Amino acid sequence: MTTATIAYLGEFIGTAILILLGNGVVANVLLDKTKGHDGGLISITFAWAIAVFTAVFITAPLSGAHLNPAVTLGLAWAGKFSWALVPGYFLTQVAGAFVGQALVILAYRDHYRATDDPGKILATFSTDPAIPNAVSNVLTEAIGTFVLVFAVLYITGPKFGEDAGSLGALDALPVALVVLGIGLSLGGPTGYAINPARDLGPRVAHATLPLSNKGDSNWSYAWIPVVGPMLGATAAAALWHLVPVAL
Repeated sequence: MTTATIAYLGEFIGTAILILLGNGVVANVLLDKTKGHDGGLISITFAWAIAVFTAVFITAPLSGAHLNPAVTLGLAWAGKFSWALVPGYFLTQVAGAFVGQALVILAYRDHYRATDDPGKILATFSTDPAIPNAVSNVLTEAIGTFVLVFAVLYITGPKFGEDAGSLGALDALPVALVVLGIGLSLGGPTGYAINPARDLGPRVAHATLPLSNKGDSNWSYAWIPVVGPMLGATAAAALWHLVPVAL
């Protein structure tokens, strides 16, 4: 296999693992008759951090473990990643998220059948706002993603050059801790997607895969967890260009 093919495979596998463990905890907390029912936001944020740690640790040697179109975009804007690979990363990240969500459905299939609240079911797939307000919701997603991508830019090395655009296995823990902090501090308004693939791939799965009591996929909101993170990633790269040497 070519280097690019291996990288795409890494992004696919890593994003699938990310969603399997990340949305798996949401299913455990929200769906009826699970052992973790009503575990709360703390359970969700900690398990999502562990999901990030696991996925990054496994796939860092294969692809640099972006697992997030916003991270890929931020690294490309910063000159740390080849623009030629960006479309392939985007596609494999979304595809991996779809497959990861399908595995969540398989793992919790009996509990999906036992749950008759469409809102709870959708929340195990994708994000939605606590208070719907398009401007506020976009800003929240942009701010959270800015923190993530700005941190990743320095974790991968405060220097220019495409050789600095990958996360190594030892970077899995700091990235996971950043995601944990974002979830605990900024997760309240929108559920902190901070990753277009994390929301879009599972939302497509919700719309297309057979599932009882699933209701509407809320496509009217779907653009926000895509646009917000992309704006945040762009802002992070812009600031990084201003201060890479000074920091």
